[in-house]
Amino acid sequence: MLKLLHRQIFKELCAVFGLTVSCLLGLILIGRLLQLREMLLGQSLGVLDLARIFIYLTPFFLLLLLPIACMLAVFLTFLRMSTDKELTALKAGGVSLYQLLPAPLAFSLCCVCLSLVCSFWGLSWGMDNFRRTLVEFVQTRTKLALQAGIFNQEFQGLTFYAHQVDNDSGRLKFVFVQDKTRKDVTVAIVAPEGGIRTEPEEGRLAIDFKNGRIFRWAGQDLDILHFGSYAIRLPLASLLTSFRMDDARPSEMSLTRLLALGQAPPDSAEAKRFPANKVRVEIQKRLALPVACLVLGLFALPIACVFRGLRQQFGLLLSLGLFLVYYSLLSLGMSLAEAGSLPAIPALWGPNILFLGVGLSILRLAQLERGAQIFEWLAHLRFKRAKA
Repeated sequence: MLKLLHRQIFKELCAVFGLTVSCLLGLILIGRLLQLREMLLGQSLGVLDLARIFIYLTPFFLLLLLPIACMLAVFLTFLRMSTDKELTALKAGGVSLYQLLPAPLAFSLCCVCLSLVCSFWGLSWGMDNFRRTLVEFVQTRTKLALQAGIFNQEFQGLTFYAHQVDNDSGRLKFVFVQDKTRKDVTVAIVAPEGGIRTEPEEGRLAIDFKNGRIFRWAGQDLDILHFGSYAIRLPLASLLTSFRMDDARPSEMSLTRLLALGQAPPDSAEAKRFPANKVRVEIQKRLALPVACLVLGLFALPIACVFRGLRQQFGLLLSLGLFLVYYSLLSLGMSLAEAGSLPAIPALWGPNILFLGVGLSILRLAQLERGAQIFEWLAHLRFKRAKA
């Protein structure tokens, strides 16, 4: 009977977990793509292209989402069992709360393993492919669409303006371009007509001018050049200036590289490029978050049993609030460790130890059926105050 019970609980945990991860991951990924909407709108991307971007971004966000999804799955599943009096019936049949632990433990360990895969390999694999895919799309799919009478500043340091624009043919009328990419030098190009086109093979944007002038300011000097035909070529990858395309952030590196950076000599080029405190914090974060799946799963089980009769929507808010407390403590520890105020290990592992201790204590109270007395006393106290 217990094997059948554990199997059913495990299935329900997986169902709630899948729904939770899908909703949270979808919201986060959509928000991330909205940050790149200006760049993506200029490209002819299909559904499969967007799916590739989604897949590559998924491991980065799963590292944070898996602990909260595990906690929500355990909490909502046992809250439903408690509300539907299933836990009461099981206790009446001689099944203790400790005997129900194998299913949530096995489920939490599965979440730990999945989180470790994302932490060790998936995160760096996804971010590396994400950066390469963005560069590929920008270089091969971009078509810059200018609006007539609007100053365009998609390229950093460059300003484009055209009084009349035909985006189908790429023809421009009364064109103005200002170049401030070089320090202390400003170049302006003015022409009655021109054209704009992309060169996907070379990954460049080509802008042609006819019968115009070039004005060049360098300090107090002004040079004017007349031309019959002039062209500039711009690398399309420069459209990604709003997104960091290198792997300089430790949060996007593999754990193997982080460990190598942590052991690098202090006077090496790698050690000078990446702050040592930030590398140590990231290493402990990659280990603490997967273990948090197990800790928060064990913490959520007795909390759900104590808050028996609570509605699902209020239970969802309660569990999210508890996770917010955990994440706030984790963020505080990360900030203190990066600033050098605390060592990385206690700062990052402190929230796990705290929640594990509280969870085991409440689990013991729930097994002895003493946890409900606390909330009955609080409800009685509130009733007395309202009556007074």
